[in-house]
Amino acid sequence: MNPWLLELLTCPRCDIEDDLLVYPEKTLMEDVLEGWLSCPRCNNNYLIANGIPRFVNLEENYAENFGHQWNKFRLTQIDRLNSHNISSSRLLNDTKWSKESIQGKLVLDAGCGAGRFADELAQFGARVVACDLSSAVDACKQTVNDCHGKTINRGEVAIVQANLLSMPFKRGIFDYIHCAGTIQHTPKPEKIIKTLPSYLVSNGLLFYNFYEIDPFTKFQIIKYFLRRWTPNWRVKTLVRFSRWMCYIFFMLSFIMSRIPIVRFFNRFLPICSVHPIGLSLGQQFDLTLLDTVDWYGPRYEIRQNHKEVAALLIKEGLTQVKSDKGFVWAIKN
Repeated sequence: MNPWLLELLTCPRCDIEDDLLVYPEKTLMEDVLEGWLSCPRCNNNYLIANGIPRFVNLEENYAENFGHQWNKFRLTQIDRLNSHNISSSRLLNDTKWSKESIQGKLVLDAGCGAGRFADELAQFGARVVACDLSSAVDACKQTVNDCHGKTINRGEVAIVQANLLSMPFKRGIFDYIHCAGTIQHTPKPEKIIKTLPSYLVSNGLLFYNFYEIDPFTKFQIIKYFLRRWTPNWRVKTLVRFSRWMCYIFFMLSFIMSRIPIVRFFNRFLPICSVHPIGLSLGQQFDLTLLDTVDWYGPRYEIRQNHKEVAALLIKEGLTQVKSDKGFVWAIKN
């Protein structure tokens, strides 16, 4: 656990933001690898394992399918480990943040998965706190600790396992909050949408990316028929099923993606087609497989209307709120 992370943490069960006490059992230099954090007010203890403070229990971990998913597909979306730039391009294009503005900022990556965006934020020089409910945090730690291709001015990454509905952070500490592809997979999206801005500093930037309510989803008959059962499958079964679906439909989706007049109909196939220009067929297959698992595995898929999300943030007092399908940008006063 990074020493500076301790300054940001507080007990998620208490209203008063006391500093947590740390009881190390195994250290490496200044990093605590194993040990406990304790709240001096309520006396709750929180495990530190593999250098990651953990604020979750089995009862609230509705996202463990993601943990298995990201540990299995840890490297697939990491730019510097795969010689592509799909994550950095998406980060900059979607957030509308510049590399220069990110450098030196304290950024929360809420719902970090295997660390694709946390890693890119660090590559641009940000100091990042990567947070996820599932054991994907262990995959994220492996990702950010891999030395291959790191930039000279790379920022540090601290990792926390916690529920976005009950965050262990002090209020008003982050310069930027990045939350991509996470809100729709939680049981209470509105609560997260309204709560995350409280962790921003004044004039801090907020970015949300989520599944937009889409009338065309009613034509994804096979996907939503299968989702009646797939979230309850064992992960090995889910991955095996998704792989076979990709074996059957991948080449068809690839061909369709190259024909403008039929490209639109790719969304109705029972796989999540991903075909970025410039990537090998093997890379495209891996990305399609990963996103297909992401289609069928999550317990929750609660889509949002971007205008309603923007209205919620305006009601919470955020300014310069802008939205588009699947995206919202805002600034905290």
